[in-house]
Amino acid sequence: MIQKIQNFFEVYTFGVCEWWGKKLGLKTNKIRLFFIYLSFITFGSPVVIYLVMAFVLENKDYFKSKRSTIWDF
Repeated sequence: MIQKIQNFFEVYTFGVCEWWGKKLGLKTNKIRLFFIYLSFITFGSPVVIYLVMAFVLENKDYFKSKRSTIWDF
């Protein structure tokens, strides 16, 4: 039962923890635990931060600016 729940969250999460793990060179599980513990300590405010990061990661192509120079014509 616990394995099914864990697999569900690993498949359907937004990939924020995985992205941070790759950037920082840490295991994804440690980052997830950090978010969980921090959520308990600060009464859920990291959940809001996590959702904002998930939104940005899902739509990062829209946030990237199209830089052009005078030589791109």
